[in-house]
Amino acid sequence: MNILLIGSGGREHALAWAIAKSPLTKTLFCAPGNAGIAAEAEIVSLDVNDAQAVINFCNLQAIKLVVVGPEAPLVAGLADKLRAAGVKTFGPSAAAARLEGSKGFTKDICAKYNIPTGAYGRFSSEADALAYLADHPAPIVVKADGLAAGKGVTVAMKDGEAEAAVKDIFAGKFGAAGAECVIEEYLDGEEASFFALCDGKTAVAFGTAQDHKRVGEGDTGPNTGGMGAYSPAPVMTDEMWRRTMDEIIIPTMKAMETEGCPFQGVFFAGLMITAKGPQLIEYNVRFGDPECQVLMMRLKDDIVMLMLAACDGTLDKVSVRWRDEVALTVVMAAQGYPGDVEKGSEIRNLDAAGADPAVHIFHAGTKADGDRILANGGRVLNVTARAATVSEAQGLAYKAVDAIDWPQGFCRRDIGWRAVARETK
Repeated sequence: MNILLIGSGGREHALAWAIAKSPLTKTLFCAPGNAGIAAEAEIVSLDVNDAQAVINFCNLQAIKLVVVGPEAPLVAGLADKLRAAGVKTFGPSAAAARLEGSKGFTKDICAKYNIPTGAYGRFSSEADALAYLADHPAPIVVKADGLAAGKGVTVAMKDGEAEAAVKDIFAGKFGAAGAECVIEEYLDGEEASFFALCDGKTAVAFGTAQDHKRVGEGDTGPNTGGMGAYSPAPVMTDEMWRRTMDEIIIPTMKAMETEGCPFQGVFFAGLMITAKGPQLIEYNVRFGDPECQVLMMRLKDDIVMLMLAACDGTLDKVSVRWRDEVALTVVMAAQGYPGDVEKGSEIRNLDAAGADPAVHIFHAGTKADGDRILANGGRVLNVTARAATVSEAQGLAYKAVDAIDWPQGFCRRDIGWRAVARETK
Protein backbone atom coordinates (compact mmCIF):
# COMPACT_ATOMS: atom_id res chain seq x y z
CA MET A 1 0.00 0.00 0.00
CA ASN A 2 1.00 3.63 -0.41
CA ILE A 3 1.62 5.40 2.91
CA LEU A 4 2.06 9.07 3.77
CA LEU A 5 4.09 10.02 6.85
CA ILE A 6 3.68 13.53 8.25
CA GLY A 7 6.66 15.13 10.00
CA SER A 8 10.32 16.07 9.71
CA GLY A 9 12.13 15.09 12.90
CA GLY A 10 14.14 12.22 14.29
CA ARG A 11 10.94 10.48 15.36
CA GLU A 12 9.70 10.56 11.78
CA HIS A 13 13.02 9.26 10.43
CA ALA A 14 12.76 6.30 12.82
CA LEU A 15 9.15 5.70 11.77
CA ALA A 16 10.10 5.98 8.09
CA TRP A 17 12.90 3.47 8.62
CA ALA A 18 10.49 1.00 10.26
CA ILE A 19 7.60 1.59 7.84
CA ALA A 20 9.85 1.18 4.80
CA LYS A 21 10.85 -2.30 6.01
CA SER A 22 7.24 -3.52 6.12
CA PRO A 23 6.15 -5.88 3.33
CA LEU A 24 2.83 -4.04 3.41
CA THR A 25 4.51 -0.82 2.21
CA LYS A 26 4.55 -0.22 -1.54
CA THR A 27 5.57 3.46 -1.69
CA LEU A 28 6.28 5.63 1.34
CA PHE A 29 5.91 9.38 1.00
CA CYS A 30 6.91 11.91 3.67
CA ALA A 31 6.03 15.57 4.11
CA PRO A 32 8.00 17.66 4.75
CA GLY A 33 10.75 15.15 5.67
CA ASN A 34 14.46 15.77 6.10
CA ALA A 35 17.77 14.73 4.55
CA GLY A 36 17.83 11.36 6.32
CA ILE A 37 14.19 10.48 5.63
CA ALA A 38 14.94 10.96 1.93
CA ALA A 39 16.81 7.63 2.03
CA GLU A 40 13.65 5.82 3.11
CA ALA A 41 10.80 7.76 1.49
CA GLU A 42 9.86 10.00 -1.39
CA ILE A 43 9.92 13.54 -0.01
CA VAL A 44 6.97 15.67 -1.10
CA SER A 45 6.46 19.40 -0.91
CA LEU A 46 3.17 19.61 0.93
CA ASP A 47 1.76 22.11 3.42
CA VAL A 48 0.77 19.76 6.24
CA ASN A 49 -1.18 22.60 7.89
CA ASP A 50 -3.49 22.65 4.86
CA ALA A 51 -5.74 19.65 5.44
CA GLN A 52 -7.38 19.90 2.03
CA ALA A 53 -3.98 19.87 0.32
CA VAL A 54 -3.10 16.69 2.26
CA ILE A 55 -6.44 15.12 1.30
CA ASN A 56 -5.91 16.02 -2.36
CA PHE A 57 -2.45 14.43 -2.29
CA CYS A 58 -3.85 11.27 -0.70
CA ASN A 59 -6.48 10.99 -3.42
CA LEU A 60 -3.93 11.62 -6.19
CA GLN A 61 -1.45 9.03 -4.90
CA ALA A 62 -3.99 6.44 -3.69
CA ILE A 63 -2.72 6.72 -0.10
CA LYS A 64 -4.16 3.94 2.06
CA LEU A 65 -2.67 5.04 5.39
CA VAL A 66 -1.53 8.37 6.82
CA VAL A 67 0.75 8.35 9.88
CA VAL A 68 0.84 11.67 11.72
CA GLY A 69 4.14 11.98 13.59
CA PRO A 70 4.08 15.28 15.53
CA GLU A 71 1.50 16.55 17.99
CA ALA A 72 0.58 19.94 16.51
CA PRO A 73 -1.32 18.60 13.44
CA LEU A 74 -3.20 16.17 15.69
CA VAL A 75 -4.25 18.89 18.13
CA ALA A 76 -5.29 20.99 15.11
CA GLY A 77 -7.59 18.19 13.89
CA LEU A 78 -5.76 16.84 10.84
CA ALA A 79 -6.73 13.24 11.67
CA ASP A 80 -10.42 14.19 11.88
CA LYS A 81 -10.39 15.82 8.46
CA LEU A 82 -8.53 12.94 6.84
CA ARG A 83 -10.88 10.33 8.29
CA ALA A 84 -13.89 12.40 7.25
CA ALA A 85 -12.49 12.28 3.70
CA GLY A 86 -12.21 8.49 3.88
CA VAL A 87 -8.43 8.32 4.48
CA LYS A 88 -7.32 5.81 7.11
CA THR A 89 -5.20 7.71 9.65
CA PHE A 90 -3.06 6.66 12.60
CA GLY A 91 -3.49 9.32 15.27
CA PRO A 92 -6.20 10.61 17.60
CA SER A 93 -8.96 13.10 16.92
CA ALA A 94 -8.57 16.71 18.01
CA ALA A 95 -10.91 16.04 20.94
CA ALA A 96 -8.80 13.09 22.09
CA ALA A 97 -5.53 14.94 21.40
CA ARG A 98 -6.48 17.39 24.17
CA LEU A 99 -4.68 14.92 26.42
CA GLU A 100 -1.51 16.56 25.10
CA GLY A 101 -2.91 19.86 23.86
CA SER A 102 -4.11 20.89 27.33
CA LYS A 103 -2.32 19.77 30.48
CA GLY A 104 -5.25 21.09 32.50
CA PHE A 105 -7.66 18.89 30.55
CA THR A 106 -5.56 15.82 31.37
CA LYS A 107 -5.37 16.69 35.07
CA ASP A 108 -9.15 17.15 35.15
CA ILE A 109 -9.63 13.72 33.53
CA CYS A 110 -7.31 12.20 36.14
CA ALA A 111 -9.21 13.85 38.98
CA LYS A 112 -12.62 12.79 37.63
CA TYR A 113 -11.67 9.16 36.99
CA ASN A 114 -9.26 8.57 39.90
CA ILE A 115 -6.14 8.15 37.76
CA PRO A 116 -3.05 8.55 39.99
CA THR A 117 -1.30 11.89 39.48
CA GLY A 118 -0.04 14.81 41.54
CA ALA A 119 -2.30 17.45 43.07
CA TYR A 120 -2.72 20.53 40.90
CA GLY A 121 -4.34 23.85 40.20
CA ARG A 122 -5.37 25.50 36.87
CA PHE A 123 -5.06 29.25 36.44
CA SER A 124 -5.94 31.77 33.75
CA SER A 125 -4.52 34.77 35.61
CA GLU A 126 -1.08 35.52 36.97
CA ALA A 127 -2.45 36.84 40.26
CA ASP A 128 -4.38 33.64 41.02
CA ALA A 129 -1.39 31.48 40.15
CA LEU A 130 0.94 33.49 42.39
CA ALA A 131 -1.60 33.31 45.21
CA TYR A 132 -1.64 29.50 44.87
CA LEU A 133 2.15 29.43 45.03
CA ALA A 134 2.03 31.40 48.28
CA ASP A 135 0.22 28.45 49.86
CA HIS A 136 2.21 25.75 48.05
CA PRO A 137 5.96 26.28 48.47
CA ALA A 138 8.68 24.73 46.35
CA PRO A 139 9.55 22.20 45.19
CA ILE A 140 6.68 22.49 42.72
CA VAL A 141 6.13 22.21 38.97
CA VAL A 142 4.84 25.04 36.76
CA LYS A 143 3.62 24.30 33.22
CA ALA A 144 2.21 26.25 30.31
CA ASP A 145 -1.10 24.55 29.56
CA GLY A 146 -0.69 24.12 25.79
CA LEU A 147 1.90 22.88 23.32
CA ALA A 148 5.32 24.40 23.94
CA ALA A 149 7.67 21.96 22.18
CA GLY A 150 8.74 20.42 25.49
CA LYS A 151 10.00 23.74 26.85
CA GLY A 152 7.00 25.02 28.82
CA VAL A 153 7.78 23.11 32.03
CA THR A 154 9.70 24.42 35.05
CA VAL A 155 10.59 22.11 37.91
CA ALA A 156 11.04 24.79 40.53
CA MET A 157 13.22 23.78 43.47
CA LYS A 158 13.02 27.31 44.94
CA ASP A 159 10.00 29.59 45.43
CA GLY A 160 11.51 32.34 43.30
CA GLU A 161 11.90 29.97 40.35
CA ALA A 162 8.21 29.05 40.46
CA GLU A 163 7.11 32.69 40.60
CA ALA A 164 9.41 33.59 37.69
CA ALA A 165 7.99 30.69 35.66
CA VAL A 166 4.42 31.88 36.24
CA LYS A 167 5.36 35.41 35.20
CA ASP A 168 7.09 34.12 32.06
CA ILE A 169 3.98 32.16 31.06
CA PHE A 170 1.61 35.08 31.46
CA ALA A 171 4.09 37.49 29.84
CA GLY A 172 3.70 35.48 26.65
CA LYS A 173 6.97 33.55 26.59
CA PHE A 174 5.15 30.50 25.20
CA GLY A 175 2.57 32.31 23.10
CA ALA A 176 -0.91 30.82 22.97
CA ALA A 177 0.33 27.79 24.94
CA GLY A 178 0.55 30.07 27.98
CA ALA A 179 -3.02 31.37 27.98
CA GLU A 180 -3.41 29.19 31.05
CA CYS A 181 -0.93 27.59 33.42
CA VAL A 182 -1.03 24.45 35.52
CA ILE A 183 0.79 24.19 38.84
CA GLU A 184 1.43 20.64 40.04
CA GLU A 185 2.70 18.83 43.08
CA TYR A 186 6.35 17.83 42.80
CA LEU A 187 6.56 14.05 42.60
CA ASP A 188 9.65 12.33 43.95
CA GLY A 189 10.87 9.20 42.20
CA GLU A 190 12.30 8.00 38.90
CA GLU A 191 10.78 9.03 35.57
CA ALA A 192 9.90 6.60 32.80
CA SER A 193 8.09 6.72 29.47
CA PHE A 194 5.39 4.12 28.83
CA PHE A 195 3.73 3.55 25.46
CA ALA A 196 0.51 1.78 24.56
CA LEU A 197 -1.33 1.40 21.26
CA CYS A 198 -5.08 1.99 21.47
CA ASP A 199 -7.99 1.50 19.06
CA GLY A 200 -10.63 3.06 21.33
CA LYS A 201 -11.71 -0.22 22.91
CA THR A 202 -8.46 -2.13 23.42
CA ALA A 203 -5.08 -0.95 24.67
CA VAL A 204 -1.90 -2.96 24.08
CA ALA A 205 1.33 -2.15 25.91
CA PHE A 206 4.02 -0.93 23.51
CA GLY A 207 7.29 -0.72 25.33
CA THR A 208 9.11 1.54 27.76
CA ALA A 209 11.97 4.00 27.60
CA GLN A 210 13.75 6.50 29.76
CA ASP A 211 14.80 9.86 28.35
CA HIS A 212 17.01 12.74 29.45
CA LYS A 213 15.15 16.05 29.30
CA ARG A 214 17.79 18.35 30.77
CA VAL A 215 20.41 19.83 28.50
CA GLY A 216 23.32 19.26 30.88
CA GLU A 217 25.08 16.17 32.14
CA GLY A 218 23.85 14.83 35.44
CA ASP A 219 20.37 15.98 34.38
CA THR A 220 21.11 19.65 35.00
CA GLY A 221 20.13 22.83 33.19
CA PRO A 222 16.93 23.74 31.35
CA ASN A 223 14.46 21.25 29.92
CA THR A 224 14.74 20.40 26.24
CA GLY A 225 12.82 18.26 23.78
CA GLY A 226 15.09 15.40 24.90
CA MET A 227 18.87 14.86 24.76
CA GLY A 228 18.85 11.07 24.58
CA ALA A 229 16.97 7.92 25.58
CA TYR A 230 17.27 4.20 26.07
CA SER A 231 14.87 1.25 26.05
CA PRO A 232 13.69 -0.68 27.94
CA ALA A 233 13.49 1.34 31.17
CA PRO A 234 14.85 -0.85 34.00
CA VAL A 235 12.61 0.85 36.57
CA MET A 236 9.57 -0.54 34.71
CA THR A 237 9.40 -3.98 36.30
CA ASP A 238 6.66 -6.46 35.39
CA GLU A 239 4.65 -5.17 38.34
CA MET A 240 5.02 -1.55 37.17
CA TRP A 241 3.92 -2.56 33.64
CA ARG A 242 0.81 -4.20 35.03
CA ARG A 243 -0.03 -1.36 37.38
CA THR A 244 0.51 1.25 34.67
CA MET A 245 -1.89 -0.54 32.34
CA ASP A 246 -4.47 -1.24 35.08
CA GLU A 247 -4.30 2.07 36.94
CA ILE A 248 -3.45 4.60 34.21
CA ILE A 249 -3.74 3.48 30.57
CA ILE A 250 -6.96 1.42 30.64
CA PRO A 251 -8.82 3.87 32.91
CA THR A 252 -7.82 6.71 30.57
CA MET A 253 -9.03 4.77 27.53
CA LYS A 254 -12.38 4.13 29.23
CA ALA A 255 -12.59 7.74 30.42
CA MET A 256 -12.06 9.11 26.92
CA GLU A 257 -14.79 6.85 25.55
CA THR A 258 -17.16 7.94 28.32
CA GLU A 259 -16.34 11.60 27.56
CA GLY A 260 -17.35 11.05 23.92
CA CYS A 261 -13.86 11.28 22.48
CA PRO A 262 -12.53 7.72 22.14
CA PHE A 263 -8.77 7.54 21.74
CA GLN A 264 -7.15 5.88 18.72
CA GLY A 265 -3.40 6.03 18.26
CA VAL A 266 -0.54 5.81 20.74
CA PHE A 267 -0.68 6.77 24.39
CA PHE A 268 2.65 8.12 25.59
CA ALA A 269 2.46 8.31 29.36
CA GLY A 270 5.18 10.24 31.13
CA LEU A 271 5.38 8.53 34.51
CA MET A 272 6.98 9.09 37.87
CA ILE A 273 7.64 5.82 39.68
CA THR A 274 7.11 6.80 43.30
CA ALA A 275 7.00 4.91 46.58
CA LYS A 276 3.24 4.59 45.96
CA GLY A 277 3.73 3.20 42.46
CA PRO A 278 3.32 4.78 39.00
CA GLN A 279 1.82 8.25 38.82
CA LEU A 280 1.05 10.16 35.64
CA ILE A 281 3.09 13.30 34.98
CA GLU A 282 1.54 14.01 31.59
CA TYR A 283 0.25 12.44 28.40
CA ASN A 284 1.50 12.82 24.87
CA VAL A 285 -0.61 11.54 21.99
CA ARG A 286 2.16 10.45 19.61
CA PHE A 287 5.44 8.59 19.80
CA GLY A 288 8.13 10.31 21.84
CA ASP A 289 11.16 11.97 20.36
CA PRO A 290 13.81 10.57 20.98
CA GLU A 291 12.03 7.57 22.56
CA CYS A 292 10.61 6.46 19.20
CA GLN A 293 14.11 5.97 17.86
CA VAL A 294 15.03 3.37 20.49
CA LEU A 295 11.63 1.68 20.31
CA MET A 296 11.87 1.20 16.54
CA MET A 297 15.39 -0.23 16.91
CA ARG A 298 14.03 -2.91 19.29
CA LEU A 299 10.66 -3.70 17.68
CA LYS A 300 10.47 -7.16 16.09
CA ASP A 301 6.95 -6.87 14.69
CA ASP A 302 5.69 -4.98 11.63
CA ILE A 303 4.86 -1.42 12.70
CA VAL A 304 2.48 -0.97 9.76
CA MET A 305 0.47 -4.05 10.78
CA LEU A 306 0.21 -2.70 14.33
CA MET A 307 -0.86 0.77 13.17
CA LEU A 308 -3.52 -0.74 10.91
CA ALA A 309 -4.85 -2.77 13.84
CA ALA A 310 -5.16 0.44 15.86
CA CYS A 311 -7.02 2.10 12.97
CA ASP A 312 -9.30 -0.89 12.32
CA GLY A 313 -10.22 -1.73 15.92
CA THR A 314 -8.46 -5.09 15.89
CA LEU A 315 -5.76 -4.62 18.52
CA ASP A 316 -7.35 -7.43 20.53
CA LYS A 317 -6.01 -9.79 17.87
CA VAL A 318 -2.34 -8.72 17.96
CA SER A 319 0.62 -8.75 20.34
CA VAL A 320 3.88 -6.82 20.32
CA ARG A 321 7.25 -8.58 20.31
CA TRP A 322 10.62 -7.04 21.15
CA ARG A 323 14.25 -7.90 20.62
CA ASP A 324 16.01 -8.90 23.83
CA GLU A 325 18.62 -6.22 23.17
CA VAL A 326 18.83 -2.70 24.58
CA ALA A 327 18.76 0.39 22.37
CA LEU A 328 20.25 3.77 23.27
CA THR A 329 20.23 7.06 21.37
CA VAL A 330 22.38 10.16 21.84
CA VAL A 331 21.03 13.48 20.55
CA MET A 332 23.54 15.73 18.82
CA ALA A 333 22.31 19.32 18.96
CA ALA A 334 23.52 22.62 17.56
CA GLN A 335 25.51 24.83 19.93
CA GLY A 336 23.14 27.11 21.85
CA TYR A 337 20.26 24.63 22.06
CA PRO A 338 17.70 24.87 23.68
CA GLY A 339 18.15 28.58 22.99
CA ASP A 340 18.83 30.21 19.65
CA VAL A 341 21.02 28.20 17.28
CA GLU A 342 22.83 28.96 14.05
CA LYS A 343 21.74 26.85 11.08
CA GLY A 344 23.68 25.84 8.00
CA SER A 345 26.85 24.23 9.37
CA GLU A 346 28.05 21.16 7.47
CA ILE A 347 28.03 17.69 9.04
CA ARG A 348 30.64 15.28 7.68
CA ASN A 349 31.55 11.59 7.94
CA LEU A 350 28.03 10.34 8.65
CA ASP A 351 28.35 7.25 6.46
CA ALA A 352 31.51 6.07 8.21
CA ALA A 353 30.07 6.85 11.64
CA GLY A 354 27.03 4.70 10.93
CA ALA A 355 28.86 1.83 9.22
CA ASP A 356 28.37 -0.61 12.13
CA PRO A 357 25.14 -2.59 11.45
CA ALA A 358 24.21 -2.19 15.13
CA VAL A 359 24.24 1.62 14.72
CA HIS A 360 21.75 3.83 12.93
CA ILE A 361 21.90 7.62 12.67
CA PHE A 362 18.44 9.14 12.52
CA HIS A 363 18.29 12.68 11.17
CA ALA A 364 16.23 15.30 12.99
CA GLY A 365 17.09 18.87 11.98
CA THR A 366 18.99 18.35 8.73
CA LYS A 367 18.68 19.37 5.10
CA ALA A 368 20.55 18.33 1.98
CA ASP A 369 22.59 20.76 -0.09
CA GLY A 370 23.71 18.68 -3.04
CA ASP A 371 25.93 15.98 -1.53
CA ARG A 372 26.37 17.93 1.71
CA ILE A 373 24.29 17.49 4.88
CA LEU A 374 23.62 20.72 6.77
CA ALA A 375 22.30 21.36 10.25
CA ASN A 376 18.83 22.86 10.09
CA GLY A 377 17.52 22.92 13.66
CA GLY A 378 18.22 22.61 17.36
CA ARG A 379 18.26 18.84 17.76
CA VAL A 380 20.00 17.63 14.62
CA LEU A 381 20.99 13.94 14.84
CA ASN A 382 20.00 10.88 16.89
CA VAL A 383 22.95 8.49 17.05
CA THR A 384 21.35 5.18 17.98
CA ALA A 385 22.84 1.78 18.83
CA ARG A 386 21.53 -1.64 19.80
CA ALA A 387 23.43 -4.15 21.94
CA ALA A 388 23.09 -6.78 24.66
CA THR A 389 23.52 -4.29 27.51
CA VAL A 390 23.06 -0.57 28.08
CA SER A 391 26.80 -0.20 28.63
CA GLU A 392 27.58 -1.80 25.27
CA ALA A 393 24.93 0.22 23.44
CA GLN A 394 26.23 3.39 25.06
CA GLY A 395 29.77 2.58 23.94
CA LEU A 396 28.69 1.94 20.35
CA ALA A 397 26.64 5.14 20.23
CA TYR A 398 29.45 7.35 21.54
CA LYS A 399 31.98 5.69 19.23
CA ALA A 400 29.74 6.76 16.33
CA VAL A 401 29.29 10.25 17.80
CA ASP A 402 33.05 10.66 17.97
CA ALA A 403 33.39 9.68 14.32
CA ILE A 404 31.04 12.46 13.18
CA ASP A 405 32.81 15.62 12.03
CA TRP A 406 30.62 18.49 13.23
CA PRO A 407 32.44 21.07 15.39
CA GLN A 408 29.28 23.18 15.71
CA GLY A 409 27.41 20.37 17.49
CA PHE A 410 27.39 19.02 21.03
CA CYS A 411 25.86 16.21 23.05
CA ARG A 412 25.58 14.94 26.59
CA ARG A 413 28.17 12.29 27.41
CA ASP A 414 26.16 10.48 30.09
CA ILE A 415 23.06 9.16 28.30
CA GLY A 416 21.90 6.00 30.05
CA TRP A 417 23.76 6.70 33.27
CA ARG A 418 21.04 5.33 35.56
CA ALA A 419 20.85 2.03 33.68
CA VAL A 420 24.65 1.76 33.43
CA ALA A 421 24.86 2.24 37.20
CA ARG A 422 22.33 -0.58 37.69
CA GLU A 423 24.37 -2.86 35.45
CA THR A 424 27.56 -2.00 37.30
CA LYS A 425 25.95 -2.97 40.60
